Amino acid sequence: MNPSAPRPPDWHPSASFETLRLRARLNATVRAYFAERAVIEVETPLMSVAGNTDPNIASFALQFSGRTDGAPRTRWLRTSPEFPLKRLLAAGFGDCYELGRVFRDGEAGGRHNPEFTMLEWYRVGWDHRRLIEETADLVRAALALVGRDARLRTVAYRDLYRDRLGLDPMLADEAQLRAALGEVVIDPQGLNRDDWLDLLMTHRLQPQFSRDELLAIHAYPASQCALARVGEDRDGVAVAQRFELYLGPLELANGYHELADAAEQGARFDRDRERRGERGAVCPPRDEALLDALAAGFPDCAGVALGMDRLLMAMLDSARIADVLAFDFTRA
Repeated sequence: MNPSAPRPPDWHPSASFETLRLRARLNATVRAYFAERAVIEVETPLMSVAGNTDPNIASFALQFSGRTDGAPRTRWLRTSPEFPLKRLLAAGFGDCYELGRVFRDGEAGGRHNPEFTMLEWYRVGWDHRRLIEETADLVRAALALVGRDARLRTVAYRDLYRDRLGLDPMLADEAQLRAALGEVVIDPQGLNRDDWLDLLMTHRLQPQFSRDELLAIHAYPASQCALARVGEDRDGVAVAQRFELYLGPLELANGYHELADAAEQGARFDRDRERRGERGAVCPPRDEALLDALAAGFPDCAGVALGMDRLLMAMLDSARIADVLAFDFTRA
């Protein structure tokens, strides 16, 4: 063996056998939970002709070498099953979920792995507020597997920032947001107002979230709508109809009252691609199949994506994603 050659990765599992058995029990719990509620499990493609345009998410791309009959050879590994699941909804399939692997480039570290497991489901006729309750109920069923429980508390994004930081996230300017970071030093190059709000969440707010509380934050700034509808809060301020669910400092889930307007969704894709261009980032093509599906008629519904690895980390009070993966990125 060439002594200068890189050593192969450690062949041992990164998670304990006990944790791997717990993951199997968790998967079985999820499937039983949805079977009782007539939410159907489906499987959708891992590769697509379109990628995720979100400026804060990087997709893996690969080249297909076989016959394509004129279709693009470049295929994108999914960062979420969201788009094909929505196409099923537009076709009239009804309530459904997928439990499977997703991929995100550039995300590797203590709490991130480039491939991970996501649970995503959709409820026709529901809004995001109703889906908060079901998401929390499922997480509590998972916690019960390790003898734990957590109370649910729901708070508006604006109220959270006002109560914890003493500023109004809808009105504060960038200078005020930067000042609220206190001793946290961040390079401001290329950051916008939403970036500063996110930094306040990750550096000032999340670390203080209670370990035994499920915190559902809703009514985000309209500028952070992603694929959610935009409505108004009690003060008439435009807000995104979405939520994020935390258990302690770990973000577990992100849910929306889903946008059904194809023209608006296309415009959001274009704004995403423009911002990616400004950053010098790769610009995946828009998902035209999704836009066609929305234009054909999309049901009023709510959907949510839940990180299964994050949930296992929270269940076990672990700060390392490697602790819940059979083989993490360094051993893959």
